[in-house]
Amino acid sequence: MTHLHIALWGVLPYLALAVLVAGTVWRYRYDRFGVTTRSSQLHESRMPRIGGPLFHHALFLVIGGPVTGLLVPETVTRRLRISEAQYHAVALAMGGAAGVAAVTGLALLLYRGQRVPAVRRATSRSDRVTYPLLALVLLAGLTATASSVTTPYDYRLGVAVWFRSLFTLDPDVTAMAHAPLVHHMHPFLALALFALWPFSRLVHAFAVPVGYAVRPYVVYRSRGRATGPGARPVTARRRA
Repeated sequence: MTHLHIALWGVLPYLALAVLVAGTVWRYRYDRFGVTTRSSQLHESRMPRIGGPLFHHALFLVIGGPVTGLLVPETVTRRLRISEAQYHAVALAMGGAAGVAAVTGLALLLYRGQRVPAVRRATSRSDRVTYPLLALVLLAGLTATASSVTTPYDYRLGVAVWFRSLFTLDPDVTAMAHAPLVHHMHPFLALALFALWPFSRLVHAFAVPVGYAVRPYVVYRSRGRATGPGARPVTARRRA
């Protein structure tokens, strides 16, 4: 174990978390109106109808699946009488399918950003850094998932042990140091993405409109005069 391993797997995760939290707080305090997706759907709406849902829905599985796998120790699945072969087969099938869907959706959105001039002009500098980094994280995750077919390395005995040790503030750097290169690249790129998250449009993920469903309605009435006996102005209602 070298000083580089200690810096990468013992110090960097906490630095990335600190930047993520502090950056998000700063963004909400000083740039609250900038916490938006900056939607460009008005410029071109065909590809977002396909790529947007495909990317966003698959991303929930891409994030939730590995995190659940890392948090659940091997002893738990043994008690549930789930063999290692069954566990890895399900992880490979679901993780692989979700990863391919997320990459496909992101590829459509990136293609649109390059092919539609108005969308290309609306792309910010942070987008030009965030999107390639996000693509690399997804591709590294897919590569790590696929490598389980040919590589005997069990990430549940290495990467997962390191990941859980972060929550006890006693990172098991040794468990991570012996992981293959692809299992180093994936978390390293993910930590870089988390550090960049508050300063990109990805921060809108933390602005879920939870209270939208219980907001009072605002009634809109047309300016045109109603005609005919008993006629009323056209009204429309939407949430405030």
